[in-house]
Amino acid sequence: MTAQDPVPEMRIGDRERRAVDDRLRAALDDGVLTVLEYDERVQQCWASRTQRELDTLVVDLPASSAVAPAPAEGQPASTHRPPWHERLGRAVVPVVLAGVAVFVAGHLVTADDGGAVFGNRTVTVAPGDTEVQVGTLFGSTEVVVPPGFAVRTTGTMIFGSTRCEQACAIPPGAPTLPELVVDANGAFGSVEVVTPGEAATGGLDRDRDDNDGDDD
Repeated sequence: MTAQDPVPEMRIGDRERRAVDDRLRAALDDGVLTVLEYDERVQQCWASRTQRELDTLVVDLPASSAVAPAPAEGQPASTHRPPWHERLGRAVVPVVLAGVAVFVAGHLVTADDGGAVFGNRTVTVAPGDTEVQVGTLFGSTEVVVPPGFAVRTTGTMIFGSTRCEQACAIPPGAPTLPELVVDANGAFGSVEVVTPGEAATGGLDRDRDDNDGDDD
């Protein structure tokens, strides 16, 4: 062959691609590669046609990610590898929880009227207020609203709930009332918006227990 007609590179098959895929997955399990890096390289791996293309995908990986540890004497070699969705979950869940923490921390800082962190808190709205902001993280916040308002709840509770029963109920034919907005944000907790009467009887959970007892 001449310089103008070089020898073509030897093509590879699925066996070589699988070997590189295994090495990439080992690097992902070891934390050498991120999920995004693994996804990008594994796509390139299965699109490769020559050994040179495969080699570029693992040239920067340590040898420890390519070779599994030898099994103890008398024990068979383990071939178990967690499925892809478990590996993805281990990478994604911390990111999601970090995002939740940032979201909740921001709203707790800006919650002008109070917040609950790993505990319970009661916030009483003054008669002249038209908006109240509360935050909750792994706790419970009770917001007691005065009569004479049309109460509306806003905000976001992640893995939690915002409950408003009598305070948000407007009887048919009732006159137009000024609006009171309860902005509730947080995670892993609950916010209850109650009237003074509901608060005096123990809140919404107490009312539910009483109703359950009446049915017996």
